Amino acid sequence: MVLTRDFLMKADCKTAFGSIEESLLWSPEQRSASLAATIACRPDNSPVWIFGYGSLMWNPAFEYEESAAGTLVGWHRAFCLRLTAGRGTACQPGRMLALKEGGRTTGLAYRLPEAMLEDELTLVWKREMITGCYLPTWCKLELDDGRVVNALVFIMDPRHPLYEADTRAEIIAPLIAAASGPLGTNAQYLFSLEQELINRGMHDDCLDELVNKVRDWLQPKGDEGDLQTHFA
Repeated sequence: MVLTRDFLMKADCKTAFGSIEESLLWSPEQRSASLAATIACRPDNSPVWIFGYGSLMWNPAFEYEESAAGTLVGWHRAFCLRLTAGRGTACQPGRMLALKEGGRTTGLAYRLPEAMLEDELTLVWKREMITGCYLPTWCKLELDDGRVVNALVFIMDPRHPLYEADTRAEIIAPLIAAASGPLGTNAQYLFSLEQELINRGMHDDCLDELVNKVRDWLQPKGDEGDLQTHFA
């Protein structure tokens, strides 16, 4: 299964990403209310940007008018979200990427077309807020060209039932190496992130140890090369 714009538009969130515990699944009404509340907090009438630090970097699946590299100060990448759908299951959960307080994160920012703002954000909410695990937050974002913009950033909600505080590489590497679901393997996501950062001349110290340990877990099985070839 490929996460495309068309897939997101047609997807039934109850089944499209795998089996999600009903108590965790947000209804369309909950997502709409969250989106409306976020738009109501829009800092000003300047263009709306979205900051991508994970799969949004290589597969945004929404319409945008401009993209630019940027740095978010005050937050860092962490695989702190227990992954029970998409690239994991409830029986074999993996870990998904989010942001936790402290440090800094490089990524890609996308400027959304004002005329299509609600439609595009509705798609983003359907992708990112299936269980309401993130806090959509307006943050000041420093673009590489010197501009400072207001950007929507999806930050981990530490109160969420799927939040995992322990993100030590030795704990989460075997989980990521083993997990898979309708959207592919958890390891492939991690390797795609690593490759995207390399392609863009970015680096994240938080990932180095984790990537190496996941490769160590996969190497004895001969999986890693097959994974990378299959998903290339």
